[in-house]
Amino acid sequence: MKLGITTKAFLAVLLVALAVLLAMGVAGRWSFTRGFVGYVDELAVQRVDDVLPKFVHAYAREGSWDFLRNNRRVWFHLTRPRMGDEEPGNWRDDKGPRDGGREGAKGMALEPPPESDLTGAVFRISLVDAEQRFVMGNPRVTDDLDAVRRPVVVDGRTVGWLVMGPFQSVSNTGAQRFYDEQLYATLLVGGIAALVAVAVSLWIARTLVAPIKQVAAATHRLAAGDYAERVAPSSRDEVGQLARDFNSLARTLEANERMRRDFMADVSHELRTPLAVLRGELEAMEDGVRRLDAEALQSLKAEVMTLTRLVNDLNELALADVGALVYRKQPVAVAEVLERTVGAYRDRLAGAGLALQFELTPGLRMAADEARLAQLFRNLVENTLRYTDPGGSLKIVTRREDDALCIDFLDSAPGVPDTLLPRLFERFFRGEASRNRATGGSGLGLAICRSIVEAHDGTISAHSSPLGGVWVALRFPALED
Repeated sequence: MKLGITTKAFLAVLLVALAVLLAMGVAGRWSFTRGFVGYVDELAVQRVDDVLPKFVHAYAREGSWDFLRNNRRVWFHLTRPRMGDEEPGNWRDDKGPRDGGREGAKGMALEPPPESDLTGAVFRISLVDAEQRFVMGNPRVTDDLDAVRRPVVVDGRTVGWLVMGPFQSVSNTGAQRFYDEQLYATLLVGGIAALVAVAVSLWIARTLVAPIKQVAAATHRLAAGDYAERVAPSSRDEVGQLARDFNSLARTLEANERMRRDFMADVSHELRTPLAVLRGELEAMEDGVRRLDAEALQSLKAEVMTLTRLVNDLNELALADVGALVYRKQPVAVAEVLERTVGAYRDRLAGAGLALQFELTPGLRMAADEARLAQLFRNLVENTLRYTDPGGSLKIVTRREDDALCIDFLDSAPGVPDTLLPRLFERFFRGEASRNRATGGSGLGLAICRSIVEAHDGTISAHSSPLGGVWVALRFPALED
């Protein structure tokens, strides 16, 4: 049978509680046996030692044990504890028998036994003579191996033995009733405690497991594709943290699913546009509307190059996502790479009406893959060419800040709203909502830039440029000069 987590938690807490109850019961029983009963036995042994001188004096006066045989009044008097400064031999008087009691030896009457004996010693003492023959008392304790024996010595000769049986060996109605009452009380308290343990275990199991079951049910719905599923945290402990982590996971999956759908829509859009142009050109040539000349071939080639760049960018991002891009890092002089890479764009920038400015600090070096670093710089310049109005400028600045190597690309208007700046490095995102194929690229260039920067343990961020456009800030670990 498959047990649920609620049942398991209930049984676990209940079994622990019952185990504690059982341990307490056993410990209580052991404590009663070894503590209380042992204490009673010690008191009884003291009783034997206390009355022993009375038996010695009695035998010395009478010369034998005959005066004691079957004489209960004398027996109870001798086994009665001494009162205050009572002399050991003061066990008879000359007043004669009282209350119909039996007359003592040589006609002397005996006092009655004490009214109460909490240790039960009077019922556990027995007297045997020097030959171990029973004289008086409880005949059942004389053969008990656990009995305590004290010799009665008169004039250096052992004339008998006082035998004290252990408390457990005395079977009488009072002792049995006391034992039964103790057992009943123990069982009653144990039963009530067990019922309380059941109630507490059930409450704990439901309280602890209910939030977990709620998270489990929400997880099943999340796995089925319901990314809007959320769980309300019910506490501040680990279970509450589990609910908060689940909500964080659900939000991440929801965002990833939205990005996946947007990505598929953007990819299909980016592929469909050049394919539609190619198809229109080919159909026009097939129908004779357009002649197959150098201009037509150049138009077809441009669309093919657009498709090639898009496919290459997608492939590069896919490789970056799985960590399959290879970077061969070595010390690189940043200023030299910038001048060589960005310098190749001077003519294109000038043709677009953009001025190029360098403020490069010589001697700055970093560990980088020079080819990937050049690709990073080219993508940033291409972004400026696409989105900067003619008559503007591009300014590139390098500097050293503590252990960081800083590279800033600042271009002129138009700018991007501050709310959209953090999204510039998302795939297929463009800051200009009214973009078209003439001014917009694939929307992957800045995403590739972020991948390259992160592979070099750096950071990339976008801010509003003092020139009126976008300021792309790069930060890398710098090498010592």
